[in-house]
Amino acid sequence: MRRKFRAEKHVSTPARDLESPTIHKLTELCEVMEVHPLTLLALAYAENDPAKTDQLLAQVRKELGAIADAAG
Repeated sequence: MRRKFRAEKHVSTPARDLESPTIHKLTELCEVMEVHPLTLLALAYAENDPAKTDQLLAQVRKELGAIADAAG
């Protein structure tokens, strides 16, 4: 039987700066929240500010394009 994922613990613990979630735990949390992990990361990095979100996503698009161009 699969262990039940406790979203409350995994949200509250990092929110209080007690620990950083692993990529695996972040993915599990996002599955419960029904959002993509990058959505949650963008929210955290942009501090829930729409202007910062737009700037961050533009930067990510630019960097992904540069990586794709370099890969040929």
